[in-house]
Amino acid sequence: MDDKELGLILKELMSENLQERKRTRRWGIFFKCLGFTYLAGTLAVFTLYDPKNEADKYDSYTGVVTVRGEIKDDENTGYLTINKTLRKAFEDDKTKGVIVAINSPGGSPVHSHQIYLEMQRLQKKYPEKPLYAVVGDLAASGGYFIAAGAKAIYADETSLVGSIGVTAAGFGFVGAMEKLGVERRNYTSGEHKSLLDPYSPEKADEVELWNAQLQRTHEQFIEAVKSGRGERLKADTPNLFSGLLWNATEARAIGLIDEFGSIETVARDVIQAEHLKEFNEEPNPLSRLADRLGASIGAGFANSAMSSVLETFKNQAVLSNH
Repeated sequence: MDDKELGLILKELMSENLQERKRTRRWGIFFKCLGFTYLAGTLAVFTLYDPKNEADKYDSYTGVVTVRGEIKDDENTGYLTINKTLRKAFEDDKTKGVIVAINSPGGSPVHSHQIYLEMQRLQKKYPEKPLYAVVGDLAASGGYFIAAGAKAIYADETSLVGSIGVTAAGFGFVGAMEKLGVERRNYTSGEHKSLLDPYSPEKADEVELWNAQLQRTHEQFIEAVKSGRGERLKADTPNLFSGLLWNATEARAIGLIDEFGSIETVARDVIQAEHLKEFNEEPNPLSRLADRLGASIGAGFANSAMSSVLETFKNQAVLSNH
């Protein structure tokens, strides 16, 4: 083969390689555009179609404010967030009535009390818009504190309500420290500054002082329940304020709730506005899309990792059999 023929062959190979790279680049651009179009379309769907806003096309609806989980100082169940949501629901001209949907084991007495007070205030300000509490699985302690602020309380027959009490729990490590030979060094400028310090022996006067504070908070809780429930509450029921939970059937008999019902039945039959408008804030569409994509990617990664682990174990098992 002479140099001329070799040159032609090399030229042809280079031409084919160049064409192959062009094809690969074109397909890469195509798939990138396809992926971008998919993401843009998905984002548009999330932006334009939001199930929470479905009720906006109706002339009236029932506003729903959800209290779910532990009541505490955070962006979901803190009183600043819940009270802001309650105000939005009442201020909406289309809202015919408001439901506070509760599924909570309780939490902060301060936040529960502040939500209770705001519910009472808004009912006086908007007397034409009734406010009802609807219990899901549970409305205990602070969850029931909030429910007591409504005009009436509804629950499923299997719901649990009550737990009208106050608790504060901790641990004592004095014995463990002695066994480990650890010495506690605690310097304070006030006699009770280290009240109930878990690393020091209990003091009878401090325990008495702390129990008195809990008792006062319990009394405030009881007063709020009595005020909210009024004559419907059979306050002479044994153990009513002992912290016990009550099945909804028992709870109705002693006045802790009014009737059985759900969010849908209360909206349809009591408020008579069957369409529901949820007022709790949610992440914007872009954040929700990112969360879903992140969850999908995470699930894919987890599945891939699990497959690798299982394959490794299988290979080890095979090797061990020889």
